[in-house]
Amino acid sequence: MFHKEGFKIISVALVIFLGINVASYVALQLPELQLAILIISSVFLLLILQFFRNPKRTTSFSDTSVVSPVDGKVVVIEEVFEKEYFNEKRLQVSIFMSPINVHVTRHPIGGEVVFSKYHPGKFLVAWHPKSSEENERTTVVVKNNSVEILYRQIAGALAKRIVNYAVPGEKVAQGSDSGFIKFGSRVDVFLPIGTKVNVSLNQKVRGGESVIATV
Repeated sequence: MFHKEGFKIISVALVIFLGINVASYVALQLPELQLAILIISSVFLLLILQFFRNPKRTTSFSDTSVVSPVDGKVVVIEEVFEKEYFNEKRLQVSIFMSPINVHVTRHPIGGEVVFSKYHPGKFLVAWHPKSSEENERTTVVVKNNSVEILYRQIAGALAKRIVNYAVPGEKVAQGSDSGFIKFGSRVDVFLPIGTKVNVSLNQKVRGGESVIATV
């Protein structure tokens, strides 16, 4: 139900929640103030729990279908020059995640991880045009018999830690867990030119389920 990256934070939040409310019950004799503290601390705890939720997703496996790596909204569909790995024009599809989205990152295709690299960087807002090249980010490339896809986790103004599980040489299943981005961010997917895109700008997508492109 909850992602492993949140276990420590959830545990700390629970301790703080219990400590604050036990202390208010013991030290305060004002029921209205005790209730206010309970409500505020409950909201805080629920926000933490919802952020680290890890819902089960059903992926329809296909070497020619590219599923969304994350939950969020499509904010970019355009041709760009990808210079880190392919050094050629690619079709970029970018998905923005708000703090209330599920932040598990999933492999958009199944196959072999052929490239995985972490880049330290800035924390510009995730929709900033330069965030793809200047922000803290990780780049992963997965290849199968039909296509080779690059996807990039990009930290935003609130995201201060990117977790990436992809290891070069590893065989991965489409829709499986490939990482986690804490507190709001964006993921760019780079597809071959000519790929059929199945989503439109501002469309909401679900990680591991929504087919964003067909090759």
